[in-house]
Amino acid sequence: MRISIVLSTHATQFSALAFQQDWAHNVGDMAALGYDAVELAIRDPNLLDQRTVTEVLSRYGLPLVAIGTGQAYSEEGLSFTHPDGVIRRRALQRIKDQITFAAPHSAIIIIGLIRGRTQPGVQRAQAWAWMRETLSACANDAARHGVRLVVEAINRYETDLVCTAAEGLTLLDELSADNVGLLLDTFHMNIEEASIYDSIRQAGKRLFHFHVADSNRWYPGAGHTDFPGILATLREIGYDGYISGEMMPLPDPMTAAREMIRYLRQVGA
Repeated sequence: MRISIVLSTHATQFSALAFQQDWAHNVGDMAALGYDAVELAIRDPNLLDQRTVTEVLSRYGLPLVAIGTGQAYSEEGLSFTHPDGVIRRRALQRIKDQITFAAPHSAIIIIGLIRGRTQPGVQRAQAWAWMRETLSACANDAARHGVRLVVEAINRYETDLVCTAAEGLTLLDELSADNVGLLLDTFHMNIEEASIYDSIRQAGKRLFHFHVADSNRWYPGAGHTDFPGILATLREIGYDGYISGEMMPLPDPMTAAREMIRYLRQVGA
């Protein structure tokens, strides 16, 4: 299986990113460790030079497989479900900018926390409708650029909108867009899913991307998550995407990255 890891292009409040800043240097380190690709967490693609990104990735022979967008929510408060329509439109534009940036790399755009949550004074049905409407506009723009989107199922402590694979699939059914799929993350699944294996099977061909961290959000192998069983289930459904590490920088970033790929290769990835 092909293994990637999340690198943040800038410093961020989000703690579950092993590597922040100095992303070009980190790309080289990940290539040396044997990773097959990288995923970049980008708050605003307008802060990056496309040619530089392409040159760095080419230099180390690592493709850019996905772009994380959650920092626009955590750092700037942009979301699809904000009661202020101006902020919702800014969130939509930010994803459109990410799509333009992703297109030359054929990278997937991750719709994580930028979708937001139900705000005080707003009915959940209204928040869901705003989320679906904005995501539909994103999907249409992405289709014009040949880009795929993924909706990440995130645990209840971070959002109340799409916490499980089943809820994600309900949203995909409502969107009915072939270029929108599901992202599952073992850390969130360990909290929300009755069966990680059955949820992977339920997602099936609509599973476009897969995040890994152990039960404690450390690197795989540092907790009690059954990664051999998860890998077997991914093979069972014919999953051909990347397995991407999004984990805390513990005990330190390089140890986390080194132990993740060592362990996953050891158990058959």
